[in-house]
Amino acid sequence: MSESPVPGANGPIFNETRDITPFRKGHVRTSVSGLADGLAGAISAVLKGKTAGRIDVAGDVPKLRRLSGKTAKTMYQAVFTSAEPDRLIAFARANPGWAGLCYVIAGLLLYQHGGYLRAAELLRRGLSVRIDDDASQFSATYLGRVVTRVEVAERINVPVLFSEESVFLALSHCLREAGQTEEALEVLAGLPPSLPSALARCTAAGTLERHADVVAWTEGLRNADDLSAALLLIRARSLNSLGERRAALAALAEVLRRKKTSLALRNDAFTDRALLVLDVGLKASSPRPPGARPPGARAPKARSGLRGKDSKDGELETVDGIRKDAEIRRLWNKDFSEPGD
Repeated sequence: MSESPVPGANGPIFNETRDITPFRKGHVRTSVSGLADGLAGAISAVLKGKTAGRIDVAGDVPKLRRLSGKTAKTMYQAVFTSAEPDRLIAFARANPGWAGLCYVIAGLLLYQHGGYLRAAELLRRGLSVRIDDDASQFSATYLGRVVTRVEVAERINVPVLFSEESVFLALSHCLREAGQTEEALEVLAGLPPSLPSALARCTAAGTLERHADVVAWTEGLRNADDLSAALLLIRARSLNSLGERRAALAALAEVLRRKKTSLALRNDAFTDRALLVLDVGLKASSPRPPGARPPGARAPKARSGLRGKDSKDGELETVDGIRKDAEIRRLWNKDFSEPGD
């Protein structure tokens, strides 16, 4: 097995041990649901008087405290009333103690808009800059409701409240989109176990063909919700790549066991199962090369001599060959040998 990015973390990584998590219910994205979500979001923004493209918040935007200082008020306006990340970047240049927080929020805003390359650059810069106490207090007071919808696997989105997980999961997705899969996997190494982080890590590991790691990280997983069903699909594909087809079929059966599993995931499981069974059938019925013996057949015994009719026929062929050779030699001597020979 290849080495895990976390020393000693060769066991399951999906078990959530915390009572309170920053995650909300996962969502399986389809073309129809994506269109409906976008339309619903636009209608909700119009009804609430919200500018399109602003950072998402769970519920209402927290109210600004009356005795907040000028710096906090400016930061509040840049975060909650603007859809332009450049405003946050300008504020970071004017206030170095707030720069790390500004870059992180600007990166999450760009990630929400689909600007993955620039978002990755801003998130990395924000994580590398230390913020002062005022910026830390602002984050604890106002940013707890900020939501980032992160794509942790193909078509699987998870709303994550502002936290370490939201930043690192978003950064990992940006790096995957940029083709930097190794870096995307390394970014997630320090996150605590959870289904969203396990999905993100197994997605990156599967792309890198680290199938043994995927199998070890998902050992014992059961289908309890759509996130675990999506992770079981990744596990089944890694098992198939390792040649463990019976275990792969068992993982797919677990996806199909829960009737309330997303229809898109169930369809994927049915398709993968059909392809797996077809592949097994083709290999079992593949034609043998000429001269190859069927499985279990013994090699034919070598015969030391000829018996019966075959023996007589062999003797006649030998006699005829000797006669022909003697006649050819006689003709040669008659025509080309020297006189007296």
